[in-house]
Amino acid sequence: MELQRPFVRGLLMGITAIAIFGMVFFTWAKLQNSDSTLAIRPLTQNVSVPDGFSVWHHLDANGIHFKSITPQNDTLLITFDSSAQSAAAKAVLDRSLPQGYIIAAQDDDNNSTSAWLTRLRNSTHRFG
Repeated sequence: MELQRPFVRGLLMGITAIAIFGMVFFTWAKLQNSDSTLAIRPLTQNVSVPDGFSVWHHLDANGIHFKSITPQNDTLLITFDSSAQSAAAKAVLDRSLPQGYIIAAQDDDNNSTSAWLTRLRNSTHRFG
């Protein structure tokens, strides 16, 4: 009977360690999925959303890769692989699109942790 207790205790500790490792791994994998979305909206109602082809042209000319450009409810959504690509695209589009558009990061309600981290990384404030 004494031989079985250390075996059972070791087995339970092994299963617990595997479960903790699995949770840490999946949490890390979820945080690494850092898709970022820019939304381009007209500032006033009489201005139309920019053409997706012209946005593609400006981004491609500056070497910025994106996943998709999707029009949705008077908004043009551009999805990127990372927040760094999104920030670079925002800078390019701020220069190249005419005045009258709001270009902002689109909040993803399904992944609030990722959006929070993106806001921290893209902060333009410098302390010191």
